[in-house]
Order: sequence, then C-alpha cells, then structure tokens
Amino acid sequence: MIDDISAERVVIFDTTLRDGEQALAQSLSMQQKLQIALALEDLGVDVIEAGFPISSAGDFESVQTIARALRRAVPCGLARAVPGDVTRAAEALKAAERFRIHTFIATSTLHVEKKLRRSFDDVLAMGVAAVKEARKWTDDVEFSCEDAGRTPIDNLCRMVEAAIDAGATTVNIPDTVGYTFPTEFGGIIRTLMNRVPNIDRAVVSVHCHNDLGMATANSLTALQEGARQIECCMNGLGERAGNCALEEVVTAIRLRQAWLKGLKTGIVHERIARTSMLVSKICHEPVPSHKPIVGSNAFAHSSGIHQDGVLKNRETYEILTPESVGVHGNVLHMTARSGRHMIKACLEKLGYTESDYNMNDLYARFLKLADKKGQVYDYDLEALLFFTKVEEETPTYQLDRMNVMCGNGETLPTASVRLRVGKRTRTESSIGNGPVDAIYNCITRLTGIRCRLVSYSINANGEGMDALGQVDVTVEHEGRIFHGMGLSTDVLEASARAFVHAMNVIEQAREVEKKRKGTSTNAPAAELESHERRGV
Repeated sequence: MIDDISAERVVIFDTTLRDGEQALAQSLSMQQKLQIALALEDLGVDVIEAGFPISSAGDFESVQTIARALRRAVPCGLARAVPGDVTRAAEALKAAERFRIHTFIATSTLHVEKKLRRSFDDVLAMGVAAVKEARKWTDDVEFSCEDAGRTPIDNLCRMVEAAIDAGATTVNIPDTVGYTFPTEFGGIIRTLMNRVPNIDRAVVSVHCHNDLGMATANSLTALQEGARQIECCMNGLGERAGNCALEEVVTAIRLRQAWLKGLKTGIVHERIARTSMLVSKICHEPVPSHKPIVGSNAFAHSSGIHQDGVLKNRETYEILTPESVGVHGNVLHMTARSGRHMIKACLEKLGYTESDYNMNDLYARFLKLADKKGQVYDYDLEALLFFTKVEEETPTYQLDRMNVMCGNGETLPTASVRLRVGKRTRTESSIGNGPVDAIYNCITRLTGIRCRLVSYSINANGEGMDALGQVDVTVEHEGRIFHGMGLSTDVLEASARAFVHAMNVIEQAREVEKKRKGTSTNAPAAELESHERRGV
C-alpha cells in the first residue's frame, strides 16, 4: 500500500515498462528495464508496473528483478482475470516486501460480445474471482475495467461495486482507446462516485490513452471528480498514440494547484528532464521537439514579440521555469523573426556595448544572414560586427576527398581524409572506434582544433535511395558551442562535411577574436606550416 495517502494526494502509477514497452519496436532487456525502474523510483513514482509476468519468461524475470531492487516504490505486475495469470504475477512479485497485483477484464459490450464471447454476468464473475485470487497473495489489489470509456454505465457500476466487495483496493477506469471527451469522461467518474455504494473503500484510478489527443485532459478532469490515481507513461509512450504523459500531468497538478484544490504528488520535479532523456535513449524513442515540458522547444522562443517579453519578464511567455523540471535555462533562437531587443541582449551577453556597433546597419545585415541561414548563432552575430560578409567568402577548410574502411571483428575502422586549405592540400589517416570517429580524428589532426563532440544527429532529407543524409553536429571549443551541418547521399561524407563546417565556424570565431584584440594573422596557414615542420 502507498504510505502517504490523503484526500489531496494523487498516486502516480507508471506503466512505462508495461504499456509503454509493449508498444516499442523491440523489447527492452532486463538490465534496461531495471535502469528505467530505478530512475522512476528516484523521480518519486509511487507504483511501477514492471511488466506482464505471464507473457514470457523474460518478462517474469524482469518483474522479479525489479521487485527485488525497489526500496520505496511499489512494484506491480499485470494479470488477466485468469487464475494462472494471477499466480504467475504473485510468484514474480513475492520477492518484494510489498507489491501490487493488477488484474483486468474487458467490460464494454463490444469487447464482451466480440472479443470474449461471453455474457456480462460471466465476465463479472471472472473479475470477482481474479480479485479474490489476488487477495490471497497481497492486500494491495487493483482491478481494471478494460474499455470502461465505452462500457454502459449500469454495467460499469455493477463491476466496480463487485470488484471492491471482492477485495480490490484500487479500481481503475481506463479510456482504453482514447475515445471520450473530458466532460464525458469526468461524468463517468462522477457517476461512479455517486452511485457505487462502497466506492469509499477503494482508490479510483484512471488510465487514459491519447488517440484523440485528450489523455492528459481526461486524467485531470477525473481528478476534479474524485479520482486519486493517475496511470501514465514517461514521454507519453504506449499503445498506438500513447498514454497520458507523466511529465504533463504531474506538472499540471503542481502548476494549477489552486484549480485542483490543493492536489499534490510525490514527484521530484527537478528530475523530470533527466528521466525523460534516459527513457528516450534506452527505448530509442526520440522526444519530439514540440513535446510539452520535455521537448527541446518547450522553453525556446523564436518570435520577436515573445523574445522581447521574455527578456523583460520570463512570466510573459513562460508559465513555469525550465529549471523547475530540470532544464537548464530557456533558449532564444535568433531568426529573421527576432527583434532588435534580442540582438542587443545577445551582444551584451558577449560583452559588447551599444557604442561598439550601429544597430540599424547591424540589424539590416543580420536579417539578410538570417534569411539565408534560417537560424543565426551568437558567433555569427559577433562576426557581423567585424566582417562585411559572413559565410560568403571561401571557407578556411574544404573537404577534398576521403576514404573509409569500416572494419570488422579483425580490423579497426580506418579513415584517410584530404583537406584543402587555400591552394594547398594536406592528408591524414587515423583509426577510431567507428568510421565517423576515425574521420573526425583525421580532421582534428589536420586542423589542429581540439574540440569535444557534444551531439551528432542524422536525418534523411528526402525519400528513397537517393535521399540526402543530413548530419548536424554540435561541438564545444574553449567553453563555447559551435554547430556544423553536412549534406550528402553518403552519410559518412555528410558526417565529414558537418565536422569541417564546424571547424570553419570555429576559425571564423578565432578571426573575430583577433580583430577584436586588434591582431590579425593568417593562423590556419601558419598552423599547417607548424604541423608540417613537426611532422604532425
């Protein structure tokens, strides 16, 4: 049972490892599931549905391992309303000091008649029997009415009352196919609270799917009507369009406490972003940039009007701070939509004052560059102060040719790269832990620029076999972040072009710094001469 139960406490039941995992392209390993379970416990999740033990030997072992490892969160296993399922779940969970068995059966007319091919009375009896069997193993039993959103309300009331009488301590009302509207779903919960005579003996839970994009709204509406457990998944993972997203619903509860009459959860909100990232990486499910709370654009601003407002007062366009969910600051994108206030703020951050530039001239050239590039970075803006043209002159480094051997179990990945610097060319060979690493080692030696690769991403630009591979890289050099992009039908060539592009941007920043200090030399050529003399 959950320790902290009060009228204001909302239990967070996470089913990322069950409903979320069964929707992935491939199953997670036991170690991956354990890693996620421990992260969810650290986040403050109350109940972790670790899997469906009857489904496979691997799932049984994973549930058993997680049950042994959890110290605060309650481990839970899913079981159909079948005695064998319940027993199998209990055997997997019994290693834990306390655990929950979650049993379910479909209750909608469509499911009862077409899937189960039984009468509703038969289904009710199966549900009751499953709950009683589960109570032999634990006093923490949850019962779910699958497809409750489309179940006739009289039948739903009968099933819930019977399950509670049989010993269910939590009754779950799933909108299994994401069919209901918030007012409709809230009405179902309100009716159960008013018509089921023993409803006060159980926690009412909801499990909402997002097929019509209303999972979070339905869950929050259910809370207003008396539900006190939300079943959800990190990043909204789950069957079809996914489940209610944990990060969305808990943040809404915290932010709108006045509207929700003081409801609260046990979630440690500052750990949301890192848990989201962990789940995304382990599950190989990228978080969409526009995803609420945890998407890369959730705290980004591109509109000039929005940027101006945020610079004056963050609350104008941010309803919560990024730090409150573990994100390190907001992002103001410099695009053709950015205003003068944004340009001034960025230059001030770089250490420039209004006396260092003419805003009218600078802003006109900024707009031309922004129209050409799409997004302008701080080093681009700084370059506009010292150069008449930016990104139009011949770059310092150009990829001339390359040869790559990917390697296998017996040979190491090897690359040879030739760069053109002005009228000269220079070649370098290197090994790496992969072909891209080998290429980047060559380019690093040829340019003499030491940097750390922060991020690397590749996407298809177009369709079919002739699609261009677009590689985007972010590198850190001397405490600053620089970006590079490369396009090619050969992804290794695109990778090389992206890294070379980043090196050119760093060289441009170096030239800016020299001009700022009043000393300009042809450093790249001088460096290459120095490398040649030393035999580098």
